[in-house]
Amino acid sequence: MAGDAPVSNPWLSPARPSGGNNGEPQRSVQDVPTALTGPAAPQAGVPRPAHVLPVAAPQAAAGPAWWWLGVHGGAGVTTLEQAVPGGRDAGRAWPAGEVPQPVVLVARTGAVGLKAAQSAAQQWASQMVTGVELLGLAVVADAPGRRPRPLRDLVRLVSGAVPRLWEIPWVEPWRLGESPTAHVPSQCAPLARDLSRLTRRA
Repeated sequence: MAGDAPVSNPWLSPARPSGGNNGEPQRSVQDVPTALTGPAAPQAGVPRPAHVLPVAAPQAAAGPAWWWLGVHGGAGVTTLEQAVPGGRDAGRAWPAGEVPQPVVLVARTGAVGLKAAQSAAQQWASQMVTGVELLGLAVVADAPGRRPRPLRDLVRLVSGAVPRLWEIPWVEPWRLGESPTAHVPSQCAPLARDLSRLTRRA
């Protein structure tokens, strides 16, 4: 998006926030967007993935603020719809439209989910999908505790293929069927803040 700094080698080397403020005035955390981890637009020369998500019929201009696109079954879209209001389930298909539709990919942090997210990101980056604005990827923890290193590495790799990454931790009450609105982890705050900022209408 306009104003975002370029990211070098976005597919393999996600950018990390710098430690200092370089003499600039400090801003409130509410004003600081999540840093880009990868490209903000499709890239020339990216190969097409073997597995792709379908593209839905063109969406009306006056849709939801953004779409949650689950890249596999059980990704966590229904939960995020309630925990972070404002978006709508895209139904496992790219919600393309004449007016670019804001999209957030959603995946679990197991290997199957992350590889599905990688394929979806590659589908977008290879310019197979038009009429969407990919905002980023929300990964929802698939188990409690620290992720094994191979999964941590895979999250890092996939984060370099999408504009932004948001990580949602394991929430035991969600597993037990309790309302997501009653147990919203703090990590949902930057997600909600960023999506509100990125989809704010002029």
